[in-house]
Amino acid sequence: MRILNICAYTWSIGGPPKIIYDHTKVAIARGHQVDILSPMSPGDEIYPVPEGARVIPCLRNPPVSNYFKEFSVELYRYLKQHIHEYDIIHCHGIWHFGSVAPFLIDRTVPKVITIHGLLDRWTYRVGYWKKQLMSFVLQKRLVERADLVQINNTDEEQDLLRYLGHRHPNTVIIPNGIPLQDFAVLPPKGSFRQQYGIPADKKMVLFMSRLNRKKGLDLLLPAFHRYTRDYTDAVLVLAGPDDGYQAATNAYIADHGLQDRIIRVGMITGDTKKAALADANIFVLPSYSEGFSMAVLETMAAGLPALLSDRVGFGEVIRQRKAACLVELNTDSVYAGLKELLHNDAYREQVRQNALNLVREQYDIEVVAGRLLDEYDKILRR
Repeated sequence: MRILNICAYTWSIGGPPKIIYDHTKVAIARGHQVDILSPMSPGDEIYPVPEGARVIPCLRNPPVSNYFKEFSVELYRYLKQHIHEYDIIHCHGIWHFGSVAPFLIDRTVPKVITIHGLLDRWTYRVGYWKKQLMSFVLQKRLVERADLVQINNTDEEQDLLRYLGHRHPNTVIIPNGIPLQDFAVLPPKGSFRQQYGIPADKKMVLFMSRLNRKKGLDLLLPAFHRYTRDYTDAVLVLAGPDDGYQAATNAYIADHGLQDRIIRVGMITGDTKKAALADANIFVLPSYSEGFSMAVLETMAAGLPALLSDRVGFGEVIRQRKAACLVELNTDSVYAGLKELLHNDAYREQVRQNALNLVREQYDIEVVAGRLLDEYDKILRR
């Protein structure tokens, strides 16, 4: 198969590039061709590209792209010229130009859409009127025309039903996956702490995601501040790029004198990220909305116990398997979760082991990516 993914394939965009990367490695190993069409702005850093795959960067065109996300004349021209060279066009996300252009250009090449959590109630409220207008004009009809809509979980299934007002005839629930072998061996303990001056006698609480309010930072910061007033045994590490909430985070840290208790390290990748997972005592993500959190999967695969909301994309499975400390979306609950995980060694080990077992059984990328390739094949045989 010749597969074209359309996504802003950059470090700053969050989880979708990592998902595409992992799926692409499996697809290429099984003999398929994969290209990635990526709208870019000057200064954007392209995410790593698997050997054998190709990224086609296309320049965004402001000011239009400021209002119609990812608008790119180059992207449109590429599709116009090359769309019939592919067997499958896979659009990642909605509300952006790359999820619209293939439908405007062609009706014959099969098209797949992955929602990536963008119909969640919390996310849908952001830019509500613009999304309502776009839905009325185009987006809803184009989603209905998709040959397949991939969703990650039953929550997304309900989000799609609510959005369309009826069931889409071609949907499949396929979760995100992770290459388990990447986390089988972690760097030696202590290397991350040494790099960032984190004392060995302090428990390390790791937040590893974009600095965005939807990630629950407005809950985590006051909860951790309260923890520091009661206990002196922990530091919070914030690892992630700014996505609209860095100024508020910096102001909170300064206003509450937390400079020695909260350490900001920016975005971390590769061995540095693995070293952080090896050195942390717990991971935290009290998120309001996630399509299917890759950070949580990586954390579980690394054997690090986690404190999470149930909005991370597979909360119901986590609850059933007792694979994390699940908290409600309020400061008191996050504070109570911090205390429970940091002070109860037996509970922390139980959560850790349950999470490892869950990831090994259900989220190995070889299995997950194989299911998606099978769905592509079913489309082509219709």
